[in-house]
Amino acid sequence: MKILAFAGSSSIHSINKKLVTYTSSFFDEHTVEILDLNDYEMPLFNVDRLAINGVPQLALDFAKKIDESDFLIISLAENNAAYTTAFKNIFDYISVIPERKAFWGNKPTFLMATSPGARGGASVLNLANTTFPHFGATIVETFSLPSFYQNFDEENGITSTEFADALQSKIKTIKTNHLK
Repeated sequence: MKILAFAGSSSIHSINKKLVTYTSSFFDEHTVEILDLNDYEMPLFNVDRLAINGVPQLALDFAKKIDESDFLIISLAENNAAYTTAFKNIFDYISVIPERKAFWGNKPTFLMATSPGARGGASVLNLANTTFPHFGATIVETFSLPSFYQNFDEENGITSTEFADALQSKIKTIKTNHLK
């Protein structure tokens, strides 16, 4: 199976990219592709720009990556209790691709978030968990890692036994029920 993974952040130091990369390493029996939103940077979405120029090729390319995958792993960064501008911009462009029935292509999705704070991106995770299904995502599991810098180490991954066990449990459920 082909897994597409990415963080909803364009920061070169993205903690969500670190989390999604770490999590993806547990799916090595599958083909995993990790995208970087920086490779899909486009002008800010604007209906006037869209009318003049159409959907940018980078949005079409990102949509194709979704369509070619069997499973999605997404770790969303949180800015002011919502998606980052970089992620929302891609989302807005892909949502207006003509003939596209569902943004997420009805793919099973493991949705995650982390932040430096104690809530672990809970607001953006809740937002996505509520809205993504309306755009064709089948959320099969969610995971939040609070206090990233206290619970994650670059070399060892999640250092908290509680959160490491929770993640492993979710991965086991995913592998058993959704990745055959």
